[in-house]
Amino acid sequence: MTESSISVDQSQFSCSICLELLMDPVTIPCGHNFCKTCLKSCWDEEDLKGVYSCPQCRSSFTPRPVVGKNNMLAEVVEKLKTSHQATPAAHCPVGPEEVDCDFCTGTKLKALKSCLVCQASYCETHLQSHYESSAFKNHKLVKVSRRLQEQICSEHEKQLEVYCRTDQQCICMLCTMDGHKGHNTVSGAAERAEKQNQLVETRRKSQQKIQEKEKELQELKKAVESHTSSAQAAVKNCEKIFTELICSIERKLSELSELIRAQEKAAVTRAEEALKRLEQEIEELRRRDIKLEQLSQTEDHIQFLQSFTSVSAPPEFAGCSITVFSPLLTFEEVVKTVFQLSEKLEEHCEQEFKKISSGVKEIMVVPLPEPQSREEFLEYSCELTMDPNTVNTLLHMSEGNMVVTCSETVQSYPPHPERFDFYPQVLCRESVGGRCYWEVDWSGSGGVYIAVSYKSISRKENGFFGYNDQSWSLFCSPSRYSFVHNSRGTVIPIGSDCSRIGVYVDYSAGIVSFYSISERVILLHRVQTTFTQPLYPGFWVGLGSALKLSHPPQQMIMSP
Repeated sequence: MTESSISVDQSQFSCSICLELLMDPVTIPCGHNFCKTCLKSCWDEEDLKGVYSCPQCRSSFTPRPVVGKNNMLAEVVEKLKTSHQATPAAHCPVGPEEVDCDFCTGTKLKALKSCLVCQASYCETHLQSHYESSAFKNHKLVKVSRRLQEQICSEHEKQLEVYCRTDQQCICMLCTMDGHKGHNTVSGAAERAEKQNQLVETRRKSQQKIQEKEKELQELKKAVESHTSSAQAAVKNCEKIFTELICSIERKLSELSELIRAQEKAAVTRAEEALKRLEQEIEELRRRDIKLEQLSQTEDHIQFLQSFTSVSAPPEFAGCSITVFSPLLTFEEVVKTVFQLSEKLEEHCEQEFKKISSGVKEIMVVPLPEPQSREEFLEYSCELTMDPNTVNTLLHMSEGNMVVTCSETVQSYPPHPERFDFYPQVLCRESVGGRCYWEVDWSGSGGVYIAVSYKSISRKENGFFGYNDQSWSLFCSPSRYSFVHNSRGTVIPIGSDCSRIGVYVDYSAGIVSFYSISERVILLHRVQTTFTQPLYPGFWVGLGSALKLSHPPQQMIMSP
């Protein structure tokens, strides 16, 4: 009997609760079917109400119906699952990454083999003729491929079977008697065997390199972990030390305060006692003065003479003489001494902190290599603008503080403590830390200085970029280029004018590099030092010259 098939929709056998194919299907009195676990969970929530309803049609049941597995429906669902499993690969329609059969009409099936002679690919059905017919016995079947044409000689339309070692290319047999006649040729299999040995050696070296790199990776990870742990411990210990130092200073302050208060209390107590005695003596002297006045007005000579001796005798006061307090006896000298101590302590801390900071900067897990191409430099490109609070009055800024020119016309900038008032200079708003790169275009006969500087650089006569220990500067003019730091210059020989300059800073490594930017990128000068303050890009612009912060394009060739 021929088995009949019925086409059904999978959704007819899905649970309306979980929307998946029924699992252990059960049927309730209203006729609807659900997964056993889904229905149980649904009705367990209705236990408190005592009324149970169908999740699909909302029919109510009291008491809770007892349901059992629907075996017939379970078998149907199981067959449905089986019928929806993937068809054997040979009979599946071709996928996007697979090769389709060249002889299938309608729906293309997946090809299993490709024939180099036929230049075609075949599915399992169409491949049978190559196995069964003697006409195809000399045909070469290979792994299915989309690149069959690449294995055929473009000149002779023959299979590539020979390798020409002279020209390092695959050729056909006719090529050995034509264009490659007399060349060193071997069969493709022989060359493959030799190349296979080379491949094995290359792979061995590659695997060895991988192992070395993996070892480096593990060592670097351990170093990073150790570095992080050490940094955390250092911060914790430094916080503890500084806290103890602060507590020690606070204790000294408390001791000094107590000493001053005690001295104040003792002096005030003595002064109060002296005040009391002085008041008593003044009162006694006033009483005597009254008696003297009365005696002076006595008319009886005998009475005057009899009283004169007792009244005119000076009063006697008990205790030592009283020393008057001088208003100059203050604690100003103590305050002055404490202030001197503060200055010495701050100076000492500053010196020691510089040493500590230098030591911190020298601790590196691994030194980062300097970029080797302009594309790599541009990865560290930073956005800069010139600071109007620092610009000299001979400089005019435009285009959103991206362009600066120098002329004899004085600009009316408002007063500001950070303004350069001696040289035609300007600093950028932004500091550059970590790794930063930027470019500037310059022009004019007056030349320019392109610098990096500490913000603390003087705004007066000794604040010329490059002529102090707070700035590093590249001088550019039509006739000369030089690098200047701390008044020491280095002349830079160049072959042609550089109208665009690139500046690269690696703050932690203490590196400042200047590059000429044209069709190639050429290093002009590199200096390595130790930075102790944040760096700011700065520019000096000569009379008749102009400078512009550039937004560099994204592609350029790096010179060797």
